[in-house]
Amino acid sequence: MAENVLWFENLRRGDVATVGGKNASLGEMVAELSEQGIKVPGGFATTADAFRAYLDHNELNTRIAETLAALDAHRIELAEAGDRIRRMIREGHWPDDILNDITAAYEELSNRAGVADVSVAVRSSATAEDLPDASFAGQQETYLNVHGVAALLAACRRCYASLFTDRAITYRRLKGFDHSKVALSVGVQRMVRADTGGSGVMFSIDTETGYPDMVLINAAWGLGENVVQGAVNPDEYQVYKPFLDREGIDPILEKGLGAKEKKMIYSARAAGTTRNVPTSKAERGRFVLSNPEIVELARMAATIEKHYGCPMDMEWARDGDTGELFIVQARPETVQSRADAGAFRSYTLGKTGEKILTGLSVGSAIATGHVCIIEKARDIDRFVEGSILVTSTTDPDWVPIMKRAAAIVTDHGGRTSHAAIVSRELGLPAIVGTGDATHVLHDEQEVTVSCAEGDHGFIYEGIADFTVDDISLTDMPETKTRVMLNIANPAAAARWWRLPTGGVGLARMEFVVNNAIQAHPLALLNFDTLEDEAAKAEIAELTAGYEDKAEFFVDKLAMGLGRIAALCYPEPVIVRMSDFKTNEYADLLGGRAFEPTEENPMIGFRGASRYYSEAYRPGFALECQAMKRLREGMGFDNVVMMIPFCRTPEEADRVLAVMAENGLKRGENGLQVYVMCEVPSNVILTEEFAKRFDGFSIGSNDLTQLTLGVDRDSEALADIFDERNAAVQWMIKSVIERAHEVGSKVGFCGQAPSNDPEFARLLVGYGIDTISVTPDSFLAVKRNVAEAESGG
Repeated sequence: MAENVLWFENLRRGDVATVGGKNASLGEMVAELSEQGIKVPGGFATTADAFRAYLDHNELNTRIAETLAALDAHRIELAEAGDRIRRMIREGHWPDDILNDITAAYEELSNRAGVADVSVAVRSSATAEDLPDASFAGQQETYLNVHGVAALLAACRRCYASLFTDRAITYRRLKGFDHSKVALSVGVQRMVRADTGGSGVMFSIDTETGYPDMVLINAAWGLGENVVQGAVNPDEYQVYKPFLDREGIDPILEKGLGAKEKKMIYSARAAGTTRNVPTSKAERGRFVLSNPEIVELARMAATIEKHYGCPMDMEWARDGDTGELFIVQARPETVQSRADAGAFRSYTLGKTGEKILTGLSVGSAIATGHVCIIEKARDIDRFVEGSILVTSTTDPDWVPIMKRAAAIVTDHGGRTSHAAIVSRELGLPAIVGTGDATHVLHDEQEVTVSCAEGDHGFIYEGIADFTVDDISLTDMPETKTRVMLNIANPAAAARWWRLPTGGVGLARMEFVVNNAIQAHPLALLNFDTLEDEAAKAEIAELTAGYEDKAEFFVDKLAMGLGRIAALCYPEPVIVRMSDFKTNEYADLLGGRAFEPTEENPMIGFRGASRYYSEAYRPGFALECQAMKRLREGMGFDNVVMMIPFCRTPEEADRVLAVMAENGLKRGENGLQVYVMCEVPSNVILTEEFAKRFDGFSIGSNDLTQLTLGVDRDSEALADIFDERNAAVQWMIKSVIERAHEVGSKVGFCGQAPSNDPEFARLLVGYGIDTISVTPDSFLAVKRNVAEAESGG
């Protein structure tokens, strides 16, 4: 006799045909991973046989088949067919044995919980859902906070009926699944008090790039449906997996505070229901998870991934009563894990119109087109194929028109929302969580949607120019000269993880300060006495979630640089300390109060001269604290520090002394310190600088400017500015030869090798140790270097 109900602990992942992928996975984790710290709320599942028996008992198979045949023959519309089938299933009666088995199992679950009528989540688990060729989850319904036998039985009927939602019928027809071959299991799982604790979604892989060493976690207050549906903009955390088991190491690479505009809680008005309420200002202004909780969840993700042998997509919940973290669902990730590892496509944005909106980017593509705003699912019939779909949120009902869109933009949602997941599966660029796209944009407006600039996506006015390059990683030559990357934007770093790079030759600290921090470090240190009230208000908003504004600077800077350091660990990553000019520092929030006005900032108070000066020394101390945390607290001992615009050996001594005062002594804990070779004195006094630094990195822009006496920003002198000039070449060749004579390394991090293949060959001929180039030119330069080394 077929079983009607099976407890999770008696299920394994091979039981998909019996209880569907969702319930089989829950059983697998309960049975196999509980001793490894994975907590899954207990429960049971009805079987596919029980579903078939329910249909047989109510004589529904023939009636359903006839209705679907009428739909296929175009005698009735989809909406009528779906409604008719769902109604007949909901109105059916339970066979006595199934009714008794569900009732007994629910009573046993209540006994295990030690309460009468335990509150449960009732989830649909179709036998074809979550399979490799049927990856769109969320097609069937879930009901939360259900308690009592009568309510449970009603919820189970509704789950059965949801096998025939309009979207599910359409999906199976498109996929070629036989409706009669797909059954439904119902998972009945003890509710976690996430309504008071918080919940969310996580992936054991970077969802946008496929970077395998990242765990992505989204979190919001209340029950998790809002995160899944994309109804709120959640917190986002990123964690570096390889360091999860290192003692005393904090592997968190990103903490983004989400708006978390509302939360789903149990309804006190009607038993067994939920409702959304606004979050408090305090809830919106703080992170849902503490650092230890973020790391604990990431460890769970890594454990589950290791057990299943593939990247995983999981839902989690925190019990508000006990603080315990639970995994409530887990399924294989089905997009990035299947991407072609030997090739990828790179998009480069050209000239754009005005930036209109910002949100979270999904994918890395760029699309252009006309806006089509659809605010309600009932209006999807008016969508214009090939348009940019703009809406508040999406759910599975929207999939038919999402397939016809050029790109998708939503007001709400994070990177694990329905809109993001489906866009990824469809290969469409999407920008989610813009806040007000449906209010700012208008129908038929021409826009450009760019997801090619890192974590944040941007919507520009008009049709912008962009290029697309298909990059193949096959047949990559080996080179003696190390070819490295220049990376400014941490958010875009993971896009390049597949490149066989020798490390990062230039990571620009000021990019992180300008984009992630946005405030002048001295303005943060002197926040209470700032007179610029507008700047104070913006800084207060930026630093929400941080009690200490100096800690905000250190934390954001360390995490931003950590995302670059993680890209190619343990290969070296050379971080150039801040190299803003005074006018650029002044443009940071609160900066004008701390910066002098200079006639020529390009050769003024910049680089090394700032670090030991009384005017900026406290700001440099914050930079040093961030670097110490990056190397020692976060574990990225592959990071090399580099000092820019160091004019004299005496300046070098003063900077190194200030670094040592801040716990960064050259040679201790493997710390290497390089100097930018961009001032002629660096070449003239090569041997003296080599005594103080471990290596040189040639910055060709400034070296050319100061060798030729040409303002590199002057349009009138643009034809004279030439890195191939004999005087500049003499400088480059001389510093390489003289540095090598005293055992010092020399790299090149200017733009020239990226733009000019012949320049790369010249550097190889001079004996350069490393060449660092922009990611989009890496493969071409790598091949040019290989050709030069072989004498070609």
